[in-house]
Amino acid sequence: RGLSIATGCGIGAMKGPMKGAVVSHGKQHIRDGRYIGITEPGIIAAESPNPTVNELVILPDIEKRLEAFVRLSHGIIVFPGGAGTAEEVLYILGLLMHPDNQAVKFPLIFAASATSENYFASLDKFIRYTLGDDAAQYYEIITDNPVLVGQRMLQGIEHVHRHRRKYSESYAYNWSLVVPTAFQQPFIPNHENMLALKLHRQQDSHTLAAALRCAFSGIVAGNVKADGIACIKEHGPYQLKGDTALIEAMDKLLRSFVEQGRMKLKGEYKPCYQLLSE
Repeated sequence: RGLSIATGCGIGAMKGPMKGAVVSHGKQHIRDGRYIGITEPGIIAAESPNPTVNELVILPDIEKRLEAFVRLSHGIIVFPGGAGTAEEVLYILGLLMHPDNQAVKFPLIFAASATSENYFASLDKFIRYTLGDDAAQYYEIITDNPVLVGQRMLQGIEHVHRHRRKYSESYAYNWSLVVPTAFQQPFIPNHENMLALKLHRQQDSHTLAAALRCAFSGIVAGNVKADGIACIKEHGPYQLKGDTALIEAMDKLLRSFVEQGRMKLKGEYKPCYQLLSE
């Protein structure tokens, strides 16, 4: 369909769309396809880019990386992952739910096979409970239908193009998207910062999304990043504290990730976090 691809540049679901685009572009005689990898030092140190990437962008931290995705892209397709994918989804939803971004056109599709649909079923329940049912209007879940995913995304991108033409906005960069300071400032996942996160529903949904994003970012760090693993080894698990109902919902979501084998590639998973109710 003539679409270029940007992913986190790793293997698996980050390589698959690029490889598929290379094959499809070849059949359509498209010779200038762009396969952009967007990463940051902590990730690239643990995982090299896949060989399909023909443009590599290394941002200084995870926050700049996430912003690069939403600034560069005309739409985003999310595949089942783990805590890191939940972090990315919460980042996007926090931006789209912000009052200053209500006019922004941005198609967001959660795509899964029939064997992995439980991931988005669990995440959808968590999002609706924590951020409200209104959050679900910003995304569409499509199961076991890759053709429909492609069609929906192309339709969404056409809406984006019409919107940008109407307001004389750049095709290459999403200038109109407002990214508040809470989404820009690097979050350092240490024990003090994790415990200080305000995890309660008595606040604006986009503000809560920013706090939840940080919580999942810390869990990712404790699971796979060298600094986070060292911090857990020295001081024990991170502690996350919030209102009882929200913490229970978060616990249920994370347990589902563990049951689906999405928190550790090999062996038994030992949580890098403790969930505490206020």
